Amino acid sequence: MRPPFDPTLYLVTDTELSRPRPVADVVRAAVAGGVTAVQVRDKFASRRDLLELVRAVQCAVADTPGVRVVVNDALDVALLAGADGVHVGQDDLPAAEVRALIGPDRLLGLSVSSRAELDAALALPTGTLDLVGLGPVWGTPTKPDAGPALGPAGVAELASAARARRLAAVAIGGISHDRAAEVAATGVDGICVVSAVCTAADPAAAARKLRDEVTRGRSAVKAR
Repeated sequence: MRPPFDPTLYLVTDTELSRPRPVADVVRAAVAGGVTAVQVRDKFASRRDLLELVRAVQCAVADTPGVRVVVNDALDVALLAGADGVHVGQDDLPAAEVRALIGPDRLLGLSVSSRAELDAALALPTGTLDLVGLGPVWGTPTKPDAGPALGPAGVAELASAARARRLAAVAIGGISHDRAAEVAATGVDGICVVSAVCTAADPAAAARKLRDEVTRGRSAVKAR
């Protein structure tokens, strides 16, 4: 049985942006401030170093068992670490085959940047995916190879289509504190951030501010 998953404020780690602090310290503070899920991502780490990093992050969130830890791309590392799940991109291993390897009890996310990619995701067998990451909302230096910006309107369209199929959706790409409410108002289940937390002098305070903005954005939708 897959664990409950709250993607309201989804932190994607960045080792370089977190320096000189260890990633685990940033994660610990961010979770204290309201981060609800963590994706461990380090494109430059060796598999051994990535495994060590994942385990350090797992230790950092050990006192908050509701916070899930997933691994970006590295299926082998996720399995060795006993992570809660894996997140893959369009150029990574096919989602259906990843699901077959991780079994039914782990979470699986997939990055989506267009309606065609979302339609392909929705065509997968029921239960293959738990979440789609929609983006980039805006251009972002943390992922310069991302596709064209969707904008809030594009995110809203894709989130609606995902929701109709009971698939959770989060938005990622260029989301800062002053844009978080606008993105939350698109109907996504959560927002993903990297630099807004990883570069913050106080990650806990940064996470609290983001959570407040997400709440404000959701409240605006309910008031319409």
